[in-house]
Amino acid sequence: MTNTKHEFRFKITVIGDGKVGKTSLIKKFTKGSFNQDYTRTIGAQFSKYDKEIEGDNIRLLFWDIAGQDDFGFLRPSFYRESRAAIIVYSLEENTLGENSYNNIANWHEDIRDFCGDIPVVVFANKLDLVDESNLDRAKVQEMVKTRNFLGYYLTSAKTGKGVIEAFNAIINKLYQKYKELSMSL
Repeated sequence: MTNTKHEFRFKITVIGDGKVGKTSLIKKFTKGSFNQDYTRTIGAQFSKYDKEIEGDNIRLLFWDIAGQDDFGFLRPSFYRESRAAIIVYSLEENTLGENSYNNIANWHEDIRDFCGDIPVVVFANKLDLVDESNLDRAKVQEMVKTRNFLGYYLTSAKTGKGVIEAFNAIINKLYQKYKELSMSL
């Protein structure tokens, strides 16, 4: 019996309102770095990340899509061929935080319209700016259950808390799904 090495390539779309930390989360995961200064994403940014799981090579393509409404017309083409999506919202207790949470449903509808039923996880970002013990987890868990998301993760791009675990959850789900498919062919 030969042990065949497989290669997988997954496009993961990272979406959410502007200023919630999408770019910072990707940089923290792929490069281990964090930039304190906000830089607005114009259209989309692309990041590659290679990983090995069980001897198989995984190439991840993160598409960081601008959250501002003025880039909405570009989104359909950016979503194309996504294997999974990450919706990011801010935990900040201000208008940005409230709006970004309330817009999760809109982002999910976009994903379903343009990608169909792909795995989705939610990252509740900027954990470093709130008191974790005061978070209303029940509200988010209910939304995750209702919308059939894979789960949600508390993250901080600044401190790195939860970032590796959150990204690996979606990557491992994709790997298991497509590994099983490749074994059945």
